This record gives sequence, structure tokens and C-alpha cells, in this order.
Amino acid sequence: MPKLFSYGTLQLPQVQKTLFGRELVGHKDLLRKYRLSDIEITDPEVLALSGQRHHPILEYTGDPQDSVAGSLLELTEEEILQADSYEVAAYRRDRLVFASGETAYAYLKNEAFFHDDT
Repeated sequence: MPKLFSYGTLQLPQVQKTLFGRELVGHKDLLRKYRLSDIEITDPEVLALSGQRHHPILEYTGDPQDSVAGSLLELTEEEILQADSYEVAAYRRDRLVFASGETAYAYLKNEAFFHDDT
């Protein structure tokens, strides 16, 4: 079963119940060399579901002093695709290695979205 690192609104029970029809099982973990910043969400569906205009987003720093705490959540392949549909274009999904040594998906800052000159 794939795992997804959640550090923001995907940890909220109401978001999980709406997106996946259940609360997810998971455990705490840490992602090193990243930090959180905020982005403003304008997608009306995401705003309605999360109830939050600003969401956190992971940014790679490379600094071993930086870290982000969150939860490694167990999802099915279908639920991963549902999570993809929830995240706006500012995020991209990638596989990362966490402090525990486990590998899981995480939503990172999509640099192409922020640097698109078209």
C-alpha cells in the first residue's frame, strides 16, 4: 500500500472523509532538508473542503537544519489519484525518503508553476 506524507490539510479528518470516504491510518515522520511556506488557494472546491485560504507547501532547502513534521498516511493507488485531484497546480507529487528511512509520496512546490512565463 503506498504512503503519502501529509503536512497540511490532508491531515484534517473532514478532508480525508470527503476525499476518501474514511479517516486514514498513519504515523508521524519527519522530512529533512525541507521547510514549509504558504501559498494562497483560489480553487473554490479546495477552499470549500479545507476551509483555509492559505495552505502549506514544501520547499527544498538542502539545509540539514531544516525539517518538516507530518504523517505518513496509508492510501490505496486509487486514493493517491484522488489526492492528486485535490492538490492544485502549485504542487507536484514526488517520492522522497523520510527520517524513518521509509519512502513515500509527498506534494512539493511545483517550481514550473511559479516560473511559468507563458
